[in-house]
Amino acid sequence: MSKFEREKVMPRYFSIAVALAILGVAIIGKTLYIMTAEKEYWTEVASRLKRDSVEVKPNRGNILSCDGQLMASSIPEFKMYMDFLAGGEQKDSLLTVKMDSICMGLNAIFPSKSAEEFRKHMEEGRKRKSRHWAIWPKRVDYDIFTKVKSLPVFNLSIYKGGFYYDEFNARRRPFGSLAKRTVGDMFGAKDTARCGLELSYDSILRGTSGITQRRKVFNKWLNIPVTPPTDGCDIVTTIDVGIQDLAERALIEELKDPQVHGDAGVVIVMDVPTGDIKAMVNMTKCADGEYREIKNLAVSNLLEPGSVFKTASIMVALDDGVVDTTYKVDTGCGVWNMYGRDMKDHNWRRGGYQVISLPRSLEVSSNIGVSRIIDDHYHSKPEKFVEGIRRIGLASDLHLPIAGSTPPRIRMPKKNERGQYLNWSKTALAWMSIGYETQIPPISTVTFYNAIANNGKMMRPRFVKKVMKNGEVIKEFKPEVIKDKICKEKTLKEMQTILEHVVSQGLGKKAGSKSFKVAGKTGTAQVSQGAGGYKSGVTHYLLSFAGFFPADAPMYSCIVCIQKSGLPASGGGMSGKVFHDVAEGIMARHLKLSVEDARDTASVFIPDVKHGNLIAATYVLDHLGIKNNSQWSGSYANGNPIWGEATRQATQVEVKQVKTPRNIVPDVRGMGARDAVYLLESRGIKTAIHGCGKVSEQSVAPGSTVKLGQLCVLTMK
Repeated sequence: MSKFEREKVMPRYFSIAVALAILGVAIIGKTLYIMTAEKEYWTEVASRLKRDSVEVKPNRGNILSCDGQLMASSIPEFKMYMDFLAGGEQKDSLLTVKMDSICMGLNAIFPSKSAEEFRKHMEEGRKRKSRHWAIWPKRVDYDIFTKVKSLPVFNLSIYKGGFYYDEFNARRRPFGSLAKRTVGDMFGAKDTARCGLELSYDSILRGTSGITQRRKVFNKWLNIPVTPPTDGCDIVTTIDVGIQDLAERALIEELKDPQVHGDAGVVIVMDVPTGDIKAMVNMTKCADGEYREIKNLAVSNLLEPGSVFKTASIMVALDDGVVDTTYKVDTGCGVWNMYGRDMKDHNWRRGGYQVISLPRSLEVSSNIGVSRIIDDHYHSKPEKFVEGIRRIGLASDLHLPIAGSTPPRIRMPKKNERGQYLNWSKTALAWMSIGYETQIPPISTVTFYNAIANNGKMMRPRFVKKVMKNGEVIKEFKPEVIKDKICKEKTLKEMQTILEHVVSQGLGKKAGSKSFKVAGKTGTAQVSQGAGGYKSGVTHYLLSFAGFFPADAPMYSCIVCIQKSGLPASGGGMSGKVFHDVAEGIMARHLKLSVEDARDTASVFIPDVKHGNLIAATYVLDHLGIKNNSQWSGSYANGNPIWGEATRQATQVEVKQVKTPRNIVPDVRGMGARDAVYLLESRGIKTAIHGCGKVSEQSVAPGSTVKLGQLCVLTMK
């Protein structure tokens, strides 16, 4: 091992240490210099380079009808602004020169505001040196945005011209207010669902937001995507636009009838085998007298259903075997005292129905008949009747995907320790059996009637069939059965027959049709006014008709409810009429008629052919298979017209060529406008046309000598 030479090594270490010390002092000195003397410079550099993470919103999914038509979709809308400090003096001088052109262009795009008003508005923003001056106070669609952006100065980049914008996703419904409460709505500029399917399926429609990192380098933003947004999925509903429109028009027409003056109305159309909701109309009368969809009454309106409930009452009695269809009940003279309260039939002033059968009590909607049948057999044990109502599914919670939907409220009798009823009176059962003392939304009632039409199988109402993304099915909602059988087979057949007789020979005749069978039940109920009861001021009514069609092979079930004040009030006459219009309109879509059926003795099969270009006429006649006597060759597609006259005969069209010299005014009477104008103007004659049809008069006489530039007025009839 060599001896350590200290004298040689130490100076080297010392020199290295001194060098590092000097470097460290230099670094610290430079740091202090940057922190003090160059602080302002580097602060300005830092302001030019910024990083920020921005949320990127996805496109909201569409809502489609059952046949793929758009019912709600997102489209871009723009709010336009001006930065008067951008672009410096060069932009400012250009803006001065182009201000008139800009204001006139804005006036052409937004006629409600004059060019002078636009000038004052723009000058005010310029005077304030605003960097965020709204050009137009409202958001505009893409077409208007592109027109504004093409104006002088606005068509420059944001850093030169100062024009910039904010983009929004706006929700639009191509069919306007059609099915508005069912499809749903959004809260203004917020991407927040308000009601309906928009709210229920918000998480599916909304999608997932993405993240973009923004860097500002020398006053320019650079977007660097970090996480791309995931657009929302589309949902395909069960709504049929045609049926929805038909139901809405039929309901509004009846609500506006002077005899009705309805306050509100509901129509629900349901597909029998699947439970698909094909239409749901909710109309409320507004302060201006017009009817609009304000609230989804079909799923949330808890009112006493009235006589449409009688079907359920009789079904329970038949299913329990306490009565059969031969059972007779005495209704007296139309007024019957029930435990101290008088119950009346609608014809009590005419002497009532006396003794009638059980089916007849439903056909004529006898309050006394139905209530006596139920009270006689269930008065001592009313809970058995309520259990029967629950058994047939009328009290089921449907768990609808609509915000605000409410299950039926049907009270179950309760006893205390001594066996006394706590929430039940002697008259409760009698009035419950005819549709009072209960609260049932229309959707539950039509679901019950749909089960009767569907041979006892109760289907859950379906509003959405599937979820789609980029044309592919992501999720499918299959029809769901609530109850396989709501009652015995025998009971079901009897009820189907009785409901058909209600329409054919009972109070529901106005709901019927001559083209197909209809089954259903009418309902006319007084509506309680809270603490004021049923007789507070003007009496309010709920008029209903619930049923299905065609009765022998049910395809659709439907319920119509109308709320009105005062008399006249008839569920069969008013709601039944709407049911009739809806049913016939729907069934007309299923008709497939042969064209041969349209022929009759007055049909004309040889057409009336105008004079003029006979090549064109015979081209059409030949393709229609209609005989004509043309003896020339030529193609209409290749031009070469042959001018003449056409005459309709019994079995063919006779055509005759007419040649007119170039210097003679041709006879254009009987020709169409195109041929007449061509013939005259090809000879140097100017034309003017009055009316439409074919030429009946010409101001320049046929056969006269042509004068170049003369005017010929053609009168068309």
